[in-house]
Amino acid sequence: MMEVAGRWTEVFEGSERQETSGGEEPLLGSSTLKLVPRAADSPSIRRSQPILITANRTKGVEAKSSSVPSIPNPFPELCSPSQSPVLIGSLPPPSSDKHLMKVYGEDSHSRSMWVSAGATAREVCHMLVQTAHCSDQENWALIELHPTLGLERCLEDHEVVLEVQATWSVKGDTKLLFRKNYAKYEFFRKPVLFFPECMISDSADVSKGMTSSELIQQNLLRSGTCPEIQSFLHVREPNRKAWKRVYFFLRRSGLYCSTKGSSKEPRHLQYVADLDELNVYTVANSRKLYGAPADFTFCIKPCRSHDRAHDLKLLCAENEQTRTCWTSAFRLFKYGKQLQCNYQLSKLAPQCLEATKHTDGKPESEASLVAMDFSGKSGGRVIQNPWEAQSAEKEEGLAWRRREALRCSLPNLSSGARPSSIHKSQLWFHGGVSRKQAQRLIEEQGLVDGMFLIRESQQHAQCFVLSLCYKLKTKHYLVIPCEEGGRKYFTMDDGLTLFIDLLQLVEFHQINKGILPVCLKHPCICVAL
Repeated sequence: MMEVAGRWTEVFEGSERQETSGGEEPLLGSSTLKLVPRAADSPSIRRSQPILITANRTKGVEAKSSSVPSIPNPFPELCSPSQSPVLIGSLPPPSSDKHLMKVYGEDSHSRSMWVSAGATAREVCHMLVQTAHCSDQENWALIELHPTLGLERCLEDHEVVLEVQATWSVKGDTKLLFRKNYAKYEFFRKPVLFFPECMISDSADVSKGMTSSELIQQNLLRSGTCPEIQSFLHVREPNRKAWKRVYFFLRRSGLYCSTKGSSKEPRHLQYVADLDELNVYTVANSRKLYGAPADFTFCIKPCRSHDRAHDLKLLCAENEQTRTCWTSAFRLFKYGKQLQCNYQLSKLAPQCLEATKHTDGKPESEASLVAMDFSGKSGGRVIQNPWEAQSAEKEEGLAWRRREALRCSLPNLSSGARPSSIHKSQLWFHGGVSRKQAQRLIEEQGLVDGMFLIRESQQHAQCFVLSLCYKLKTKHYLVIPCEEGGRKYFTMDDGLTLFIDLLQLVEFHQINKGILPVCLKHPCICVAL
C-alpha cells in the first residue's frame, strides 16, 4: 500500500477510445495513473455566491415579453395593478376614481366590481342587476351583514356604499349581500299595518280631532315623518346576560326610557341614544347568541364603533309587528324626507325601464316583425296595441306548457313519460328546504302580503307546501296530488279545485285568492352572482 501526503489529483492519460479497422467493438486504451499536486484555488473565484442579475438583463427580458399580446387578468382582486406579474387589460387606469368592492349573493358566491367613490346603494344595485342578468329591477337591496354578531340592515338607496364600508372594522367579517327586499318601503303603502294605534304616543297631536290612522297617513305621505312611538321592550342590561322589561319612547330628539313604569314625566325619562349617531339592525338567532326572551330582537349600534358585542344596545319586542314598527320608526326619524324621495324614485324606476325598452333601437330583423292575430274567421290582422301584442306573446309562450301538461296527464302513459321538472325551473320553487328555512327566507326578503314560495313536503311523500306571508306572519298550505278520471292533478281544497301542475296552481292564485287570505304576488327568489 502506498501512502500519499498532501493534496493530490488523479490524472488518467491515454484514456481515449480506439476503434479497430475490422469493425470490432471499440476497446479502452491503456491508461497510466499519475499523482500531481493540486493547484491552489484562484483568489479571483468566489465559490457558492449568488449571481446578481444586472438591470440591463432585466430590461432585455421585459423588452422580449412586451411583444407577447396582453392577456386580461380574470382575477383582478388577487393581485395589485402596480406589482402584478400578469398583464392586466381589464383594470381601470390608475388615474381613474374607481374602487374595488366585493358583493356576495345568497349562494355564498361573490362578485368583485369597480365602483366610483360616490356610488350609492341604488346605483350599485342597478349595476348588479345588469351583470347578474336579473329578470326584474325592482325591490333589490344591499344588505350590511355582520355574521359573528348576527346583525343585518338594509342600506338606504341614498347611502354611499364606500362611506359605509369605511366605518367597518378591518379585522371584522362584515360584508355586503345582494338580495330582494320587498318591505323596504312597504310602510308607505300600508302605514296602518306597520304603525298600530296602540304604539302611537299619547303626546301626538290629537287636538285637531284626527284619529291615529289619519295622523300616520298625514305624517308619512305629506312630510315623510313619523309620530312618536312607545311600547314595552326587553332590554339587555350592560355587561350582564339578564334582560329587563322597560318602557321606551322614540321621539324626534332621540330614544328615551322611563325609570318608573310607563310614566312620561320629565323627571322619570332617561336619555338613551341620539338617532343621528346610530344605525338600527335586526338580530338573527338572538336566543342562541344573546339569550333573548323572543326571536323579535333588534339593536341600535353606533355608526363608527367596532364590531364588539358590548357596543350594542339590544332590544327585544313581543311580536314581529312591534319590532317592525320600531325599526321603521328609527329609519323615518333619522332620514325623514329623504326616505320619501327614495320611495318616489323607486316607483319611477319601472316606468323609466319600460320607456327605455320602447325607445331603444331594435335589430333590423326584429323591427321587420309584426304581431298577428289569426283567431278570427276573416284571416289574420295586425295587432296595433303594444299591450295586446305583449299579452299574445306571453300566451303563445305558455301554450306549449299547457299542451304538454295536458298530454302527460292523460291515462295509459308510463310514469317515465310524465314531466316532473316543470316546476323546478321556476324562481319560486325552493326544493326540499325545511319549514324553518322557508320562514327565514321570507323574513329576510321582507314580510309583505303575498310573498310566497313552494317547497317539497318533508312529512308527506309526493306532496308540496305553499308558504305564504300575510300580515307579517308566514302560513303554510299543503298541496296534495290526486287522481280523477285516470289523470293526475294537484289540489289544496280537497279536490274542489284541480290543477294539472304547480305552475297552473301559482298562475291561478296570482289572480284569484281561492282558499288563501291574499293573492300570490311576490315570489321569494334567490339570485346567484
